[in-house]
Amino acid sequence: MKEEDQVGVMLLLQVLQLVLLLSLCELSSSSLALNYVDHQHQQNGRKSVQPITEAIASLLLNRDFKSSVVFPIDGNVYPIGFYNVTLHIGQPSKPYFLDPDTGSDLTWLQCEPCFACTEAPHPPYKHNNDYVVPPEDPLCKSLQPPGDYKSKTPSRCDYEIQYADGFSSRGFLVKDVFSLNFTGGKTTKPLLALGCGYDQTPGPGPYHHHPSDGMLGLGKGKSSILSQLNEQGYVRNVIGHCFKGQGGGYLFFGDDLYDPSSLSWTQMSPKHPEHYSPGDAELIFGGKTTGIKKLRTVFDSGTSYTYLDSHAYGTLTDLVKKEASEKKLTVAENDQTLSLCWEGPFKSLEEASKYFKPMALSFNSTDGKARDFKNVCLGILNGTEEGATFNIIGDISMQGKMVIFDNENQLIGWHPDKCDPFPKSKAVSI
Repeated sequence: MKEEDQVGVMLLLQVLQLVLLLSLCELSSSSLALNYVDHQHQQNGRKSVQPITEAIASLLLNRDFKSSVVFPIDGNVYPIGFYNVTLHIGQPSKPYFLDPDTGSDLTWLQCEPCFACTEAPHPPYKHNNDYVVPPEDPLCKSLQPPGDYKSKTPSRCDYEIQYADGFSSRGFLVKDVFSLNFTGGKTTKPLLALGCGYDQTPGPGPYHHHPSDGMLGLGKGKSSILSQLNEQGYVRNVIGHCFKGQGGGYLFFGDDLYDPSSLSWTQMSPKHPEHYSPGDAELIFGGKTTGIKKLRTVFDSGTSYTYLDSHAYGTLTDLVKKEASEKKLTVAENDQTLSLCWEGPFKSLEEASKYFKPMALSFNSTDGKARDFKNVCLGILNGTEEGATFNIIGDISMQGKMVIFDNENQLIGWHPDKCDPFPKSKAVSI
């Protein structure tokens, strides 16, 4: 691919402790850098800027600076293997730890009476019988497959959702009060729909669902918390997150916490309207095309690692293995952390990066102190084997970046960010 044909920006992954990004070289402009992970016992798996287009110019001129909501993010890719945010729900309000997931819509909590509940930080949520959502509610219909929906229980909206890692949740829809602190200094308590999950089943694989009270659905669907807040006039339909390399960060709803002109933007793909997808990607290795193109790609904060389909994964791992062999690196056969690991020692991120060429996904665009490492592992997995239908950009590939999903303008934006401190409103101070 010619340099002038690649438009966008490289997302370099910021990895400060145990996640090794070996994509530190300059790549042509529309690349998203892929990555390696370094650790011993990982348990969970869960673009130079082109001239601003009319869409982005409109974004700059027509922002109405409504208030936003910011949530601290806890957790990390390693050693915990997941992130979570705390939401206060109910009357009286109680805290719950939720997995922020841009790959799904429905927010749900493990709920009494629990038929089958998994390990969780807090007791199951108790719903109010006065706020059970009926089957005819538009939110209910948005959760069902196309066609005539007939609820198993006439008085309530049943749901069943299964995630890519095999984890599933079954329950029914209710409404309750969410206590939200807005950047304008006001606490608001909107009534929002969520799932009362009475039956949760863990996935079968090694990258199983992590312990949490439930899922925070941040997708584009009508049932997502963001869509509901937007429908009720609280925030613009924009979501952003920033994962720190060493853990933590923040999540926000609204559009007044960032400067659009400082971000690189790409259009959301109309081919995949249900996902946060930048469209099809080309796999680049060492600054050269691998011949692997048209990779259907989505951003998914509910997944820790990055997943490629079997063809792309096989091609990439063959190239990486060949390079590692030429550098006299030995495969760590006894390390079961991930599918492909090499023996070290690697004393620093900079040292480890010298052994591998940069890898990237190329899209079309609209315009601390290091510790010694025992092994280094490829932080990319075979998505076909895991049942993934898309090539997934997970948390590990979004660390050290503020990533924006602007549903108002159908744009995805990002720029390097330390993710600390919290962003401040452009209209008012937090």
